[in-house]
Amino acid sequence: MTTAREADHPGATSPVPTQMRAVAQEAYGPPEGLGLTERPVPRPGRGEVLVAVEAAGVDRGVWHLVTGLPFAVRLGFGLRGPRQPVPGLDLAGVVVARGEGVTRVDLGQRVFGIGTGTWAEYAVAREDKLSVVPDGVDLVGAATVAISGGTALQALHDVGRVQPGQRVLVIGASGGVGSHAVQIARAAGVHVTGVASAAKADLVRSLGADEVVDYATNDPVDGRTRYDLVLDIGGRRPLRALRRALTPTGTLVIVGGEGGDRLGGGVDRQLRALALSPFVGQRLTTFVAKEHHSSSDRLAELLADGRLRPAVGRRYRLEDAGTALSDVAAGRARGKSVIVVAGDER
Repeated sequence: MTTAREADHPGATSPVPTQMRAVAQEAYGPPEGLGLTERPVPRPGRGEVLVAVEAAGVDRGVWHLVTGLPFAVRLGFGLRGPRQPVPGLDLAGVVVARGEGVTRVDLGQRVFGIGTGTWAEYAVAREDKLSVVPDGVDLVGAATVAISGGTALQALHDVGRVQPGQRVLVIGASGGVGSHAVQIARAAGVHVTGVASAAKADLVRSLGADEVVDYATNDPVDGRTRYDLVLDIGGRRPLRALRRALTPTGTLVIVGGEGGDRLGGGVDRQLRALALSPFVGQRLTTFVAKEHHSSSDRLAELLADGRLRPAVGRRYRLEDAGTALSDVAAGRARGKSVIVVAGDER
């Protein structure tokens, strides 16, 4: 920690540094423009805690917030530039200070969940977006779970309404969301087929997939095999192709979406799915994942009993955050990439 002085934070049991290392950006742009700088340590407000960050996850959602693409992203996060200059959402670490009204987490507890500006040595998070890390689970692994695991959990159970004995197809099974979806589906007692490149097939099998389809040599939605539930994670396949892979009453859940134009991205495919769904026997849907401890608490239970294990991919240093984000956007990631924040300097 490169800082000259320390100060008391409300609710802290010991002094907290006033300065911290953090990744920051002043304007939207490519990940290569991210830089490491020193910034003031944030103070937690009411219902918030300050977390000494051990590690932080890297996902495609952060890429959109860093680049400001598609332009629709800027409506919620800043028209001229990002309102939050420090990227990052996933985190795991130790609570070092609490704001007023905090009752769910205690000082010194190891927590994981969703915060604000987590690509830094310290980050603020709302207590209702945090859960306690189970014993035996390391913080680096826990840092990869909240966003991707929460999205997979909600896609399968809350939106997809998965049932034991069903056949489930996970398109994009080797990435952050997909690696969690394969395991959560397996824990639900279904037959899981994962779609990935040949180079990543071993990873998907190790996560518990019953079958793995190499999309370069086989079309997973050619209709020869029908599934009760299809998760299309960050895909671009047309709706008519995805419907071929569904049973007559099957469910398609579009999780995110890439491609499209610079204005709205791939959201048009999601809107068309919602518009078509009432007129066909199949259920075609999408969703925006909820950021709440109700999801991370469920994930903590799966972590605690071993049904879910973090599929930690490549580990990056804080100063290499731009490279980490570029690798994810280019499809070079296996599992969930993570930025390891804590090190020799703290």
